[in-house]
Amino acid sequence: MMRQYELVERVQKYDPKANEALLNRAYVYAMKAHGNQKRASGDPYFSHPLEVAAILTDLKLDDATVATALLHDVIEDTDATRQEIDQLFGPEIGALVDGLTKIKRLDLVSKKTEQAENFRKLLIAISTDIRVLLVKLADRLHNMRTLEHMKPGSRQRISEETLDIYAPLAGRMGMQAIRDELEDHAFRWLHPDAYSAVTDKLAELRGKNGGLVEEIENALKSKLKEMGIEASVSGREKKPYSIWRKMTNKQISLEQLSDIYAFRVTCQDITDCYGALGVAHTTWRAVPGRFKDYISTPKQNNYQSIHTTVVGPRHQRVELQIRTQLMHQVAEYGVAAHALYKDMTKGKISAGSPTSLDDKEHGPYVWLRRMVETLLEGSNPEEFLEHTKLELFQDQVFCFTPKGRLIALPRGATPLDFAYAVHTDVGNAAVGAYVNGRHVPIDTRLRNGDEVEIRTSKGHVPPAAWESLCVTGRAQGAIRRAAREAVRRQYVELGRRLASSAFEAARVAYSDESVKRVLSKFPHKTLDELLAAVARGELPAGDVLKAVAPEAVQAAAVQSVLENPMKGWLDLTKIPGLRVRSPAAGAAAAQFSSGIALKGLKDDVPVIFEEGGAVPGDRIVGVLEPGAGIRIFQIHSPRLQAYEHQRWIDMTWHIDPGKQERFPAKLSVTAPNRPGSLAAIAEVIGEAGGNIDNLKMIRRASDFTELRIEVEVFDLAHLNRIVAGLRQKDIVSRVERIFE
Repeated sequence: MMRQYELVERVQKYDPKANEALLNRAYVYAMKAHGNQKRASGDPYFSHPLEVAAILTDLKLDDATVATALLHDVIEDTDATRQEIDQLFGPEIGALVDGLTKIKRLDLVSKKTEQAENFRKLLIAISTDIRVLLVKLADRLHNMRTLEHMKPGSRQRISEETLDIYAPLAGRMGMQAIRDELEDHAFRWLHPDAYSAVTDKLAELRGKNGGLVEEIENALKSKLKEMGIEASVSGREKKPYSIWRKMTNKQISLEQLSDIYAFRVTCQDITDCYGALGVAHTTWRAVPGRFKDYISTPKQNNYQSIHTTVVGPRHQRVELQIRTQLMHQVAEYGVAAHALYKDMTKGKISAGSPTSLDDKEHGPYVWLRRMVETLLEGSNPEEFLEHTKLELFQDQVFCFTPKGRLIALPRGATPLDFAYAVHTDVGNAAVGAYVNGRHVPIDTRLRNGDEVEIRTSKGHVPPAAWESLCVTGRAQGAIRRAAREAVRRQYVELGRRLASSAFEAARVAYSDESVKRVLSKFPHKTLDELLAAVARGELPAGDVLKAVAPEAVQAAAVQSVLENPMKGWLDLTKIPGLRVRSPAAGAAAAQFSSGIALKGLKDDVPVIFEEGGAVPGDRIVGVLEPGAGIRIFQIHSPRLQAYEHQRWIDMTWHIDPGKQERFPAKLSVTAPNRPGSLAAIAEVIGEAGGNIDNLKMIRRASDFTELRIEVEVFDLAHLNRIVAGLRQKDIVSRVERIFE
């Protein structure tokens, strides 16, 4: 185990001004805090944070980051507190340690959800201070190096998480050396047979090609020296996981890979890089389609290099990576290699906040901020995790706006992804695309160098189905939000119309301001939420009217019936105890034997149809509601059972043949989840002359959906024709009338 003075010496070797006292305090505090704790290997637990700190010294990180590495587990695994860390080491290190403290096991639905929640916290912490990521990656790297001491189940879970999240995240941050090692450790434990097969095959090829790497190195050095280009050349064998992934993706054998051997040419400046490229292409035959210039067009993680593949000595295909020394540092260590790193970490980098850093120079931060923006806007952590994995794994394509702005996108991206990468408003308003001056479908796959022009239309709302046309989490999340917002606006407007109609019937003027004044009487926080609840049927419009103008409710109920003809007329001669005063006598009231008066003219009585509806042809029963009128129930309505039989009034229909009046009924329809199901159902109802008044999805499973449809029909025969028509459709598995 590394001694205290050895750690200090490692830091001071690259940073003579490092705070020795801080490092000593952190070393001693962490060692005492972890005390006799042991790792699964049996080693003292303190050996873990010490090794994490050592990894960070290899990256030449500042003393505060190294101290954080020593302390990163003390809050979770010991009695130490955040307040104590702040007091002893300052709030800066306290915040870093707190950001790294692992989330305790959450009582969530699934491991996937738990992983998503942990990842959400990690990204938010990273967006506050990038050093959190560097310590976290070093922590994961050391855990992977010692994974053989864990139980098989834990090895599997940790390796999957490493391959899904941490290795790609290291790659996005430009830390290729750490990514390679994380991937190989995970590969070894997740696919041991494949790992053995690849490593054995590499050993076999190494024996066959003995001296090949040295031969190519010497040939390159000799040619570069002849041209007066000063450069170092080093050869290496591709990592097992990288080889296996290419073999799997391309369905080819190891011998068919063109870049098992890669050679790095490190030059003094960019001019020499292109000179070295010329030397390579004039000395050996270049392989078509294998040239990429990431110097003129850097990757989103700030990676810069020239890639080319040539057929070298012994007719062996080899990949050349040509770069400057600074580019090499960035390629290997990513964010840790930036010259501005220490200045940058003194401040905070939060999602969406402006910084003085140039986006091109610090591309990883642009991606990170975008990810955190998506995270904070999203509502489903599992969706966010899946979309983040997509962006972590995808290769890139580089496209341009008509004004020459460069947009980096994952491979397979469409003009929709491009539009949302430019701006969310551009994506939401997109209605068409032109690629290289040619009109193309919105789901066209973009290629490197494409110039993309997006045509927009004000007021356009992206259809929810467009989500499947995108590959970036940013675009998919924005489309889902736009679709939700459009549905919300529709509900709000429908609720406003329903409320206005109720107010109008009661002779009360509707205004948003009058409803806002009584908002405290409802559980809804905003006017929009309340109106949407009215539209969804969760809140009766009458309840809103009652809250705004309670004195007008009863009068309005009676008056609206008097001034708007009832849908059905009832034979009032069968209502016992009803006597009607003659209007000629100057009375305008009908009284029941109970002495309760109902305003009316002639034999008009206010009628209220109960939920579930009744149509001519149904047997109906009335129940006298003092002060309101007669409430009408279909004989099978379960709500009727709430009233004593003595209060039931046998009613009969008396329909005016000259009037085509519609009556409400409710249907329950079960249909499989197939495209066109809803359209087919609506077509049957429409062709039969029915009218859909409302429709709700009551229950949705993976293979079917149960719908609640409120229809308006002329009579029972009309309703039965609609039900029979629905039952004849293959798309409908069940239909029945329901009473509430």
